[in-house]
Amino acid sequence: MSENKVYEFPAGFLWGGATAANQYEGGWLEGGKGESVPDHLTGGTVNTPRRWTREIEKDIYYPSHEAVDFYHHYKEDIALMAEMGFNVFRLSINWGRIFSNGDDRTPNQEGIDFYHNVFAECKKYGIEPLVTLSHYELPWALTLKYNGWAGREVIDCFVRYAETCFMEYKDEVKYWLTFNEINAGTFSFGTIMSLGMVPEHDEMSFDGDESHEQLQRRYQALHHQFVASAKAVQIGHAINPNFVIGCMIAGQVAYPETCNPKDALQAQNRNNMSNYFCGDVQVRGSYPYFAKRFFKDNDIHLDITKEDEIELKRGTVDFYSFSYYMSSVASTRGGKTTEGNIMGGVKNPYLKASDWGWQIDPEGLRWYLNDVYGRYGIPLMIVENGLGAIDVRSEDGKFHDVYRIDYLRSHIQQMGEAIEDGVDLLGYTMWGCVDLVSASTGEMKKRYGFIYVDKDNDGNGDLHREKKDSFDWYKKVIATNGRDLS
Repeated sequence: MSENKVYEFPAGFLWGGATAANQYEGGWLEGGKGESVPDHLTGGTVNTPRRWTREIEKDIYYPSHEAVDFYHHYKEDIALMAEMGFNVFRLSINWGRIFSNGDDRTPNQEGIDFYHNVFAECKKYGIEPLVTLSHYELPWALTLKYNGWAGREVIDCFVRYAETCFMEYKDEVKYWLTFNEINAGTFSFGTIMSLGMVPEHDEMSFDGDESHEQLQRRYQALHHQFVASAKAVQIGHAINPNFVIGCMIAGQVAYPETCNPKDALQAQNRNNMSNYFCGDVQVRGSYPYFAKRFFKDNDIHLDITKEDEIELKRGTVDFYSFSYYMSSVASTRGGKTTEGNIMGGVKNPYLKASDWGWQIDPEGLRWYLNDVYGRYGIPLMIVENGLGAIDVRSEDGKFHDVYRIDYLRSHIQQMGEAIEDGVDLLGYTMWGCVDLVSASTGEMKKRYGFIYVDKDNDGNGDLHREKKDSFDWYKKVIATNGRDLS
């Protein structure tokens, strides 16, 4: 592949950025919003895990409470996105802003109006909202009342919430995602963040130990999310047949370390469980063939009703979206590991890594696009991809984030290669287009954005916005529809 190769992206390709309310929005008890699960997660660092607390503790920093205050800065931020040329902006609706307790009978009008205002601002600039209904933002009251998604009752709560959003915004939003990184529920990390269940430990961990009872509850909770998603898809299509509704998977690429068949089988199992366990349910409408053995080997017995099976078949998605940050290596010998988005793995000696040890693998994105498209044959969208880095102000007062430009360029080039391979790719929303709070560590130091926000790990700063060098670079990429990546 030539570094100077020019790629032809489809006409109407969606270029933009992505955020999540719990990491970006703030205004945590303003406008009638109730408490959400992330509001009970403390700050942390790469070396100090975040904690969850049942009560909000005095003098403890909870990053989601203010985040970077999109709640009060949305006009300014969307104007900056428009200046870059965005034609799509991925954001999430905070469930607790619409239904304060999650199971209220009447929605909160002030919360509904807030998003009307946001979408009106997007429309002013010709930006399509891409809306995630549930991005790790379960109302806290549902955790206390039902142990989060472990309770089947939460299905109806979510369906009521989704129907309210579909009805309210049916003429303002075309693209929807039901659950963010729904496969987070297959990892212990997702117990509190994704499933809203009370964990057995107070620290967040990618590989925390858990009892068999908690494992059983976790997969039952994930099943409830599948059913809720399928019901929501059907309701959405009935309200507006022009809705385009997708799933969202935390994309993982696992390579075998050697040609040892055991390594190859371990890599295959990782890719199956990460990318296709949830993907099959949401795209094909039923659990994959390998789920039967997985449940048997782990002594998991799910309550799946005949009605559930019907709903899953009827509520399949229109497109498959995913996050992609890194790849991992599967090995049966053990070795030095590296941590990434949900899944770690043995260190890959052929790849460089970010400040947080996430190994940078643009070619893995092309592999993933081809692999997923070959399985499902439906349109794909990359809705998270970016580089978390420590941005330091230069002597001239500016942020020269050439490392971020290099990262994004290499991944966009591989998107172009995948499109030439024949993959139907709808769009690309780079993660954290405006600096925001890291979900895994609760830090601000780990920055992704084209736009710098003045705030530190302890919550200090005046929240003013500044453009980084990557801002003008991405503006050029969008203006040329990906032809000029220089």
